[in-house]
Amino acid sequence: MKQTIRALALTAAIIAAPTTAMADTLLIERAQEKPAGALPARGESMGQVQARFGAPQERLEPRGGQKRQWPTINRWVYPAFTVYFEKQRVIDVVANQADPDEIGPKPPVR
Repeated sequence: MKQTIRALALTAAIIAAPTTAMADTLLIERAQEKPAGALPARGESMGQVQARFGAPQERLEPRGGQKRQWPTINRWVYPAFTVYFEKQRVIDVVANQADPDEIGPKPPVR
């Protein structure tokens, strides 16, 4: 009986406690708001990306290529996005987190 009363009292205290409203900012929502021209397009060459957006902040170490079936993937990091290349062509572009509170992709493996 005492446990039931304690549980009810604890539940009432939690419900009655003032709570602050919190909203998560999702990276996907921000990415959908951007115009399509603000990111490299699939199939663009490395030269086209560099001519359009300038030199990347960082060029990460290539991944893959251990077997013929596994192509080498190059990754260029820009302030707003990371570009993934296969054989000198864009295969994907991922928006980077704008701030630490934004929910989005994990940082790339370095």
